[in-house]
Amino acid sequence: MGQITLQGVQKSFGPVHIIKGADLEIADGSFVVFVGPSGCGKTTLLRLIAGLEDVTGGSILIDGKNVVDTPPAKRGLSMVFQSYALYPHMSVRGNIGFGLKMAGLRKDEINRKVEAAAATLNLTPYLERKPRELSGGQRQRVAIGRAIVREPKAFLFDEPLSNLDAALRVQMRIEVTRLQKQLGTTAIYVTHDQVEAMTMADKIVVLNGGKIEQYGSPLELYERPANLFVAGFIGSPKMNLVTGDSAAQKGAATIGVRPEHLKIDRDGTGGWQGTIAVAEHLGSDTFLYVDAGPLGMLTARYIGELSLHAGDRVSLVPDPARIHRFDASGNALRN
Repeated sequence: MGQITLQGVQKSFGPVHIIKGADLEIADGSFVVFVGPSGCGKTTLLRLIAGLEDVTGGSILIDGKNVVDTPPAKRGLSMVFQSYALYPHMSVRGNIGFGLKMAGLRKDEINRKVEAAAATLNLTPYLERKPRELSGGQRQRVAIGRAIVREPKAFLFDEPLSNLDAALRVQMRIEVTRLQKQLGTTAIYVTHDQVEAMTMADKIVVLNGGKIEQYGSPLELYERPANLFVAGFIGSPKMNLVTGDSAAQKGAATIGVRPEHLKIDRDGTGGWQGTIAVAEHLGSDTFLYVDAGPLGMLTARYIGELSLHAGDRVSLVPDPARIHRFDASGNALRN
């Protein structure tokens, strides 16, 4: 079991309040991602769950038991850090099995668990190699293997892919997601990359300034952001936000339209008029950054190739069914 519940969790360092009363229900077997900008408190919240930081206020329950006074080693959790933290003088086998050895397990039991984890992670051919003989992705898999063999109630991942190059990040993102589904173990994953959050999570926790702004499935956050912060943070490229008369006509202080929900018309006279400042042609997509005068710079996405270039005039017409409305406080207005 790996159900984790946060009840009014707070963390302060002296007069500075880092976590400002977090309430959260993480279901057993789910993959939950903490996402937000630098300094939002996501890593601190993870460390509070792990027991690496003391809670200032509130409760953390693991399978119904409050663990705020329980040391990290007795919480039944395994953490995978941003740095691999492998022992350079030990083989892959030694690194994966080190925690089990310290726990006093028999050698044959350690070998069984290590070899099972290595098979799951496609590390069997590398068991006798040292970390210096491995690629970055292989080293990260060793770090994950070290967590797996402990058979924890939950895995805690602290930006584990941030040291990898872009292509390897995508590969490892798929591997970590597949592995979690295969094992069925609860996972909490911290990242600043909202694309990782959208592609990996069952549910996403969006944090900002130590507060949980929204908690829901990736599509729920994409389609129904609770406020302007979530609207601007979730989605790549980010949502266009427009104020003034265009918003007032929709009964809102601000309206938001995602780049993929703008129709691009090179000859139209309706919609929002502007001049293309930059056109990015990626083959699969075309991204247009359009100077729309008083509306500011707007981003439009076209699926496929579009023969438009910097300096061309265009009209951007928002899909009326996909316009998001927000009040003066930045909260979403529902129809």
